[in-house]
Amino acid sequence: MHYIYLHGFASSPNSTKAQYILERFAQNQIKLEIPDLNCDDFYHLTITRQLKQIGLLLEHKKDVTIIGSSLGGLSAAHIAEKFLQVKRLVLLAPAFGFLSHWLPTLTPEVIQRWQQEGYLMIHHYGEKRELPLSYDFVVDANQHQERFLQRPIPTLILHGKHDEVIPIKASQDFAQNRSWVELIELPSNHGLGDVMIEIWQAIAHFCHLPFV
Repeated sequence: MHYIYLHGFASSPNSTKAQYILERFAQNQIKLEIPDLNCDDFYHLTITRQLKQIGLLLEHKKDVTIIGSSLGGLSAAHIAEKFLQVKRLVLLAPAFGFLSHWLPTLTPEVIQRWQQEGYLMIHHYGEKRELPLSYDFVVDANQHQERFLQRPIPTLILHGKHDEVIPIKASQDFAQNRSWVELIELPSNHGLGDVMIEIWQAIAHFCHLPFV
């Protein structure tokens, strides 16, 4: 089994969650791949570009488990729909309905300026600085709807009850009519930083790994 971790929006392979899970896998002597979804070009980031990048990574792999955080979780769900070698999904606060939750946090004036100027400055947590993001990100994201995700693949979702970015209801709604999805609700926020031990325990159980 191959294991791949997909980081979140404006994040990086060096995020706290990514590195914590990487260390747990290393303790079990299992390789965990963490591709950089920024591709040194955050400006042109789109979900479609992420899916193409991950697809290339899967080309020569047989059985794969993908762990995805936030937007990485959304991308993981979409890639699993198309690539049958993906056998399991672990989604950490997946960004279902991302635009419907994120865009309302921006004023109409900001969105209009984004459309007119073609880019918006975003705080990139991985780079620890402001970086421009093309409006193509929004146009592209509209094409990726959760209602198309119907492949019955074993899926574990871990979501914070107090998530301030993607409400837990997004995961509840996703799991409701998909019997193959298990949802664990945690007493945490979107970052999930204070429940990492519980998250690793759930991942280890779901993936049949020793809890180290």
